[in-house]
Amino acid sequence: MASWEIRPASAADVEAVAGLRSVVLRADLERLGRYDEQRVRQRLRDGFAPAHTWVIEVGGVFAGCVSLRPAEDAHWLEHFYLTPHLQGGGIGAAVLRGLLEQCDHDGARVRLNVLRGSPARRLYERHGFTVETADPVDVFMVREPASTLRHE
Repeated sequence: MASWEIRPASAADVEAVAGLRSVVLRADLERLGRYDEQRVRQRLRDGFAPAHTWVIEVGGVFAGCVSLRPAEDAHWLEHFYLTPHLQGGGIGAAVLRGLLEQCDHDGARVRLNVLRGSPARRLYERHGFTVETADPVDVFMVREPASTLRHE
């Protein structure tokens, strides 16, 4: 696994994140007949919340991002993107594991949605997420805190 670091995002990161989102989601959105580069980038810009986002850097260079947005009954894992040449090398799993450990410590449920047919779904399932609902485009998943899972 490449050496990586995670740092808090700033408003200045929005365009790098929007560009990466466009690259990472392209194949899945094209398969679903829903790819529009401008729309993909604008949706990120419209919902970008630096206060809840972290940037992943490899060798001091932007390599990805992840958001964990607090909501009423859970934290929403969003905008989890890693540059394609680094996918599958363990960085995403390590980042996710760290975030989930903190959520477990806080007793927080985590929700996310993943595009139907996305290979990322396997990563989430390996980390305890289960399908809650699905529609023709998105699969909505949830993960209960590990302390809750152990006591059931």
